[in-house]
This record gives sequence, structure tokens and C-alpha cells, in this order.
Amino acid sequence: MPETILMDAEERMEHSLLALHKEFATVRSGRANPKMLERVSIDYYGVETPINQVASISVPEATQIYIKPYDKSLVSHIERAIFGANLGVTPSNDGIGIRISLPPLTEENRRESVKVIHKMSEDNKVAIRNIRRDAISHFKKMEKEKQLTEDDLKYYEDEVQKLTDKFTHRIDEAFQDKEKEIMHI
Repeated sequence: MPETILMDAEERMEHSLLALHKEFATVRSGRANPKMLERVSIDYYGVETPINQVASISVPEATQIYIKPYDKSLVSHIERAIFGANLGVTPSNDGIGIRISLPPLTEENRRESVKVIHKMSEDNKVAIRNIRRDAISHFKKMEKEKQLTEDDLKYYEDEVQKLTDKFTHRIDEAFQDKEKEIMHI
């Protein structure tokens, strides 16, 4: 039973880290990345649909994204959705698809992006610590119910702390990598 709690905690921490990587992908770094459009969706036959499900998204150049809808009637809908998403880009409609040229990030934009990813990292660390707290409370409950000895409790608390330290370190590494990517000119 305690091993299952440990495995569950590790799985939840891993899931949290994956979510952080997905969030990082939506932050502009100066290079074109189709993932920055993941949150953009359009009304497609009465259903909110992400544009990556109704169009192909490609990166023809390092600072350009091209969106080609499978249905040409969606071009103007996608264009409006991109305008409405406040991504800081201006889409240009060529009748067949939409071209987005990414302007170079200013120093101020870069610093603002670093602040955003720093907050994401800190929020993720809080989530990791909450997972640790949940696991430790399970172990303490088991000790009260005499399912664990005091020594076992200490051992499992240490194991959860090792997991927490490992994932906190991985979050810090991910933050530093993304910060380098953003600040690189």
C-alpha cells in the first residue's frame, strides 16, 4: 500500500511536469512554434474547435507560421480567432491560408516572457509540494492506524521528499532552458 502511494505521487508529479512543458510551449520565444496557437479555437458547426483540428499548421521559416484550413471557408474565421487571441501577432490572409510573421521580441517582451514562465514554474512547484503533502498525510494516517511503524513513516517521508527534490530540480532545469531560449537573440 505505501508503495502505491509513492508511485501515485511520482506519477502525479510527472504529469504536473508535462503540463508545465506544454504551458512553456505556448510562450513566445522569438521563433515560430505552432504550439503557440494551441489555445486558439473557432466556432466550427456550433462546437469550439482548436484550429489545429481544422487546419494544417506549418513553419516555412524560423519567424513565420502558415495555417492552411482544410475547408477554405474557415480562413476568415481563423483569422478573426487569431486576432482575438491577443498573441501579439498580425495574421495576413492570402485567400487560401493565413500567414503569421512573428516580429522580433524586444528586450521588454523578453523580460515579460521570462516573468510569465517564472510564475508558471513557481505554480508548478507549489503543485509538486501539494502532492508531497497529500502523500505524507496518507502515510501519517497509515501510521495512526498502525499499518506503518514510526521508522517506516520516516522512510516513506524521506522517499517522498527525494521525489519532490527531483521534480523541483527538473522544473528549475526546464525554466532555465526556456529562459535561455527566450533571452537568446
